[in-house]
Amino acid sequence: MLRSLLTRATAPAVCAGLLWTAAPAHAVVPAAAPAHATTLAHSASPAPARPVASSVWADRATSTYRALQGHLYQGTDAHGLYLEHTPRQAADPEHSYLWPFREAAQAAVDMQELPKTGASYRRDAAERFDTVELYHSSGPRPGYASYLPAPLGTGGDIYYDDNAVVALSQLDQYEATGDRRLLERAEQVVPVVSRAWDDDATKPCPGGMDWYDSPNNNIRATNVTALSAQLAARLYEHTRDRTYLAKAEQWYGWVYSCMRKAPGLYVNDRGDDGTTNETLWTYNSGAMIGTAVALYRGTGDTGYLDKAVEDARGSLAYWSEGSRLHDQPAVFNAFYFKDLLDLDAVRPDSAYLKVMSGYADSTYRSNRDASTGLFRFQPSGGGDFDPEAPAATLNQSAMVQIFATLADATHEHRRPS
Repeated sequence: MLRSLLTRATAPAVCAGLLWTAAPAHAVVPAAAPAHATTLAHSASPAPARPVASSVWADRATSTYRALQGHLYQGTDAHGLYLEHTPRQAADPEHSYLWPFREAAQAAVDMQELPKTGASYRRDAAERFDTVELYHSSGPRPGYASYLPAPLGTGGDIYYDDNAVVALSQLDQYEATGDRRLLERAEQVVPVVSRAWDDDATKPCPGGMDWYDSPNNNIRATNVTALSAQLAARLYEHTRDRTYLAKAEQWYGWVYSCMRKAPGLYVNDRGDDGTTNETLWTYNSGAMIGTAVALYRGTGDTGYLDKAVEDARGSLAYWSEGSRLHDQPAVFNAFYFKDLLDLDAVRPDSAYLKVMSGYADSTYRSNRDASTGLFRFQPSGGGDFDPEAPAATLNQSAMVQIFATLADATHEHRRPS
């Protein structure tokens, strides 16, 4: 997580985990959204004036990936790792934290799906999944650590959301290549995230998953629980192991019943003291949509599909208002858009691709430094172009993912915007 957003008293040396606690603009659902509500100067996701061709998305993905590799990748001599930022900031470690590295790995996975040129990225993607194992910490409570363990680093706490998304990328790569080692690694993460489940029946809204592995943790987080549910649901599709189905249904059910503020909008976390952090993020909307879709595919239960559609429509109505999408961290939008397209594959709706395309085109034009190909945002990871801000592996990788996904989606479907 970006240092400028958080200070972690419990883990001051760690910069990781997908749970953000600072509220962006428009983070809380208004009691009533008047029809004349003020729109900020930058439109959140304007539809392109004309459809953007698949080849254009592919070109944008390629140039953005080249900038990522040219400015932030540290090379094989540095173990295939990445910088946190360019230029390096005073507080940056020698290499990036786990979460940015995961996004760089996912970017390579998505580049493999580019029409015509995807095969040329297979070696990069394979390398990323070897390198991510450098973050794995063994011992009695194993898992992927937020920073590199010895001998390459000082180690860090195990954030359960980080572990869930690493495993989701491993599943994506397994589906792309058929390499069963990736499926096995994803399965090995389930016992890790299962440790996060809080079984204290005396707490308000019992259940939910801890954010990170520490006795100092005092919140149960929507992102951890929903992303872990998505992992378990997808594993059930591949293995038919009903243990995964039971976990997916339990974890999804807790978020749906305890954290849902409105259709498609899920509050950020619930404190053990009963307080609720009502900050909203696009990736929490997306994780619940993606989980419901996976549960529908795995079980055939149309109730899950109905929930996914309701959440997609509700979240899209909210996030496409004013500058809300623009203000969200780009990496969270990457999660959200992919989950919408996952739903689109089983229940088509042209609105999903249209909003994603509008955001991607607008952000390409407004947040890209043409001299370097690097994207720059506010310290939040979203918002307006900031020429003084360092470029980040996290954000650059997110934009690669968005452009590559659009190249693949528009090539396959050739839908009008």
